[in-house]
Amino acid sequence: MTLQTLLFFLVILPVMFFGLLIGLAVNFIDPSGDGFHRMAAWWGRFCRKLMGITVEITGEKNYDPNSNYLILSNHAGMADIPLILGSIHLNMRFVAKEELGKIPIFGWAIKKGGYVLIKRGQNREALKSLLMASEVLKTGRSVHIFPEGTRSETGEILPFKRGAFMIAQKAHAPILPITIIGSNRITPKKSLKIRKAKVKIIIGKPIDSEGKKAQELQDAAYATITGNLEKHGKAA
Repeated sequence: MTLQTLLFFLVILPVMFFGLLIGLAVNFIDPSGDGFHRMAAWWGRFCRKLMGITVEITGEKNYDPNSNYLILSNHAGMADIPLILGSIHLNMRFVAKEELGKIPIFGWAIKKGGYVLIKRGQNREALKSLLMASEVLKTGRSVHIFPEGTRSETGEILPFKRGAFMIAQKAHAPILPITIIGSNRITPKKSLKIRKAKVKIIIGKPIDSEGKKAQELQDAAYATITGNLEKHGKAA
């Protein structure tokens, strides 16, 4: 067992648990979820520092912290969420699986914090829950989604699902494409072992969604995210 694994179970999980309890109270005081997001962003930076993760960010000038975007990134490891929270300076909400909302305390906190919980599948209910994210974008907050729908075991980028681009279309929101490189080495899929790693986060230029079809947006986002993976290479 690595030192990082011990720190995760002995420090990060307890801090997260008590933070979620505080977050529940904050959400009742501030139902907008903005206060909860500030806590989550602090937690992301805390995790990164404690776990000894080195993050190299490229393209920070490609977005305006005072604007809102549909943030799309590849999903290579469990650390992706705290890394995004701690590294991207936007008031954001995550799109998460509906099952996570059923976890006591954790699920209650993220629902109250304005996270969008979606049903899996291609039925009407799945589409309805997914399009709720467009309503969040219309309030001026950013929304983050992993368009692959699941984590990649190798760090290679999987095909994107169409739903994320329907959100951009409906909300008329610009897409902020982000490539995460090397996070799969922190927490390999189907393993509880945690390691130090160097991670690269490449922020691409926003993609305007006005007047574009979902397939056009999907192709453009995929080309940018995969292109930056090829250009910047895998983190050592």
